[in-house]
Amino acid sequence: MNWAAFDLQLLQWPFVAGLIVLATHVPLGRRVLARGIIFLDLAIAQIAVLGVIVAHILGWQTQGWQTQLAATAAALAGAAFLARCEARWPEIQEALIGSTFAVAASLAVLLLSGDPHGGEHLNELLAGQILWVGPAELTQIAVIYLLLLGFWWKLGDRLGRMGFYMIFALAITASVQLVGVYLVFASLILPALAVRERSPRTGLLIGWGLGALAYAAGLTASALFDWPAGPAIVMALAVAALLGARLLRLPGRGDSASIPH
Repeated sequence: MNWAAFDLQLLQWPFVAGLIVLATHVPLGRRVLARGIIFLDLAIAQIAVLGVIVAHILGWQTQGWQTQLAATAAALAGAAFLARCEARWPEIQEALIGSTFAVAASLAVLLLSGDPHGGEHLNELLAGQILWVGPAELTQIAVIYLLLLGFWWKLGDRLGRMGFYMIFALAITASVQLVGVYLVFASLILPALAVRERSPRTGLLIGWGLGALAYAAGLTASALFDWPAGPAIVMALAVAALLGARLLRLPGRGDSASIPH
């Protein structure tokens, strides 16, 4: 354990990044659980990664607008495809989502197979580089999330299936380049699982709290033990979700309110 490596100034912006991601991912995760499309975020995130890899092969800058456009276009196309699949074959939607993820992940590996730094680049997209985020990047992402949340909460169910998929794809595209595929999935699903039996308002507040504690714990462990930050936070989210779910099920703490579809 290296206490000298614990630097609050280094960790403050990654922690803010976590709070920004949780702001959208906890409510989106609850809706994903309610709809029974748990692996949708993995599939959309992997498709967005595919867009980033194509941009990388074309020689575009990682943070350039062309790469952002490629990732967004890929994610929106994938979301539109999966929304149409749900409308036509709802009984096998989860299988189609899983298959889409597997195909997109395999194609990403094939596209990078001839790149000597392909493995490193793919690992960065999966595990993320949350320790290196800065205020300028976070401001842009926060504005995007604020617009998406406002649009979603204002229209609600009037968005329909396609509208929800589109908002989901845009949110995932923004976050996957910020924190990586693993953290995107963990931030969406693990807090939502812990509070799945809670009412919408209570569930959101507790989910946000559990997520914030997990990000703080994961970043602290990453600094003290020199662990990769993304996987450390994923493990912290898993522990927080397990402990939180057990505490919420103690006698007298139940909340049988359902999550609206």
